[in-house]
This record gives sequence, C-alpha cells and structure tokens, in this order.
Amino acid sequence: MTENYDDEKIQKIITLYKKNRARDKVKYEKRREDPDFISSNRARAKAHYTANKDVKATKYENNKDYLKSKSLFNYYKSNERIPEFCEKYPGKVKCLGDHGFIISSGGIIGSA
Repeated sequence: MTENYDDEKIQKIITLYKKNRARDKVKYEKRREDPDFISSNRARAKAHYTANKDVKATKYENNKDYLKSKSLFNYYKSNERIPEFCEKYPGKVKCLGDHGFIISSGGIIGSA
C-alpha cells in the first residue's frame, strides 16, 4: 500500500533528514579524532580489503582494456588531441564505445 504525501509532509521529511545528517556529522567530527575509533575503523577497512581482494583483482582483469583505453583517451583529451587519438587507436575507440562513450573528432559527446 502506498501513501500519498502532500507538499507539507514532504518538506517535513526533508527537514528531518537534513537535521539527522547534520547531527550525525557533528557526532562523526567528534569521534574521528578518537584513537579507539581510528583503530577500529582501520581494522574494519583492512578486513574488508582482505576479504574482497580477489573480487577487485578479477574486476580489474575483466576491465583492464577499458581502463587503459579510458586513461589514454583522457591523456589525449587533456592535450586537445582527440582526433589524433581516434585516428591512431580505432580499437580503443571501439572499446570505449562498447562501454558507453560516444567519441567524435571534436571531442566526447557522451559517456557512461
């Protein structure tokens, strides 16, 4: 069952959300200097990294060509040499196109 919200109720929900976010930010700013919090946060992050190391490596291996193509494209884009990129590396342009980039000789039209 869905509930219909009027503008007043929506504004009240948004206001409460903003107040909660501000309160949580103040709490975090106080806690982030605490050595116990820092060590527990580091331990949690290290455990996550250790548990997901293989997943990240696999994801990188699957997207290696795309990431390299994107990096090279960004280099040519920053030097305003996109037409040269398109001419020299048609395979990389195709790889970027497969991932949602639409590149014209004048520059990038859209990206994913």
